[in-house]
Amino acid sequence: MAAARCFSDTSDFLSIRSGDHILLDGRRFLVTGEERERRFGIEDPKFWVKRVVEEETGDRKIAKLSFFESFNTRLGELVIRCYRSPEKEERILDLCRNHPGFMQGVTFPDAKGNRVRVLEIVRGKNFMLYLDSLRMPHVQYFETELPGILRHLCEAFAAIGLLHAHGFRHGDIRNDHIIVERRSGRYVWIDFDYDFEAPENPFGLDLFGIGNILIYAVGKVFHNSYMIKNDTYTYHDLIERLEPDDFSILHPNRLVNLRKLYPYVPVMLNNILMHFSAGTSITYASVDEIIEDLGGYLASL
Repeated sequence: MAAARCFSDTSDFLSIRSGDHILLDGRRFLVTGEERERRFGIEDPKFWVKRVVEEETGDRKIAKLSFFESFNTRLGELVIRCYRSPEKEERILDLCRNHPGFMQGVTFPDAKGNRVRVLEIVRGKNFMLYLDSLRMPHVQYFETELPGILRHLCEAFAAIGLLHAHGFRHGDIRNDHIIVERRSGRYVWIDFDYDFEAPENPFGLDLFGIGNILIYAVGKVFHNSYMIKNDTYTYHDLIERLEPDDFSILHPNRLVNLRKLYPYVPVMLNNILMHFSAGTSITYASVDEIIEDLGGYLASL
């Protein structure tokens, strides 16, 4: 059997495999595997995110190695450059130390100065899987589960407001980047190493990410034009009653005007969603505005 390898330089993270060791600041971590991104029924390995065991304590953790990539996305007519920043995630971990709304961890430089974030595992389901586990008709979900979910989301959005107040962005707000903690039920943000360049609207992508989470929460899933057009058993004649303005400004095939699908969605709640539609003339300028409107809706129940 080959001797276990020990890496003090993690630059070539693809070569670090299960059974190897990572040495950071005198601590040894045994690599037991790699994290996978599970979205839309597909599992993509994240080769730079290792499952590890700290040898001295036996604690299971996540070691997030430095990985750099960039790409462009669109917000309406604006082209926005997005990129990974291990240093930015490190600073947020420091800012949010002991904050229950964020994953926790410590950053260690490796021998080459790469910023390796050693993270506590947040036990629970991500928000997407959590909603999927609530097996009930939508009207029952809307009446019995959604009010509590929206209250938890208000707390989670307030945590994003804390980042914004300190000049940080989460950078990749998605429904699988909130973990519903198993024991407490608290909503916890993970994975904030993405950042973006948007001087015209520095928090815009975060705000639209929050909008996507709200659309998902109210609809219990994303309803897209393909589903609406082809599943007439579920959607009946809905496709004939929709206009382009009923869909998302970011995702033109994603339905935002959920009141047309579920008439029992109150106008007050639907209007919050419509801030993220292609037909809106008014967008949210801050996360506080979203929280205020959501709070007003919840107070009306």
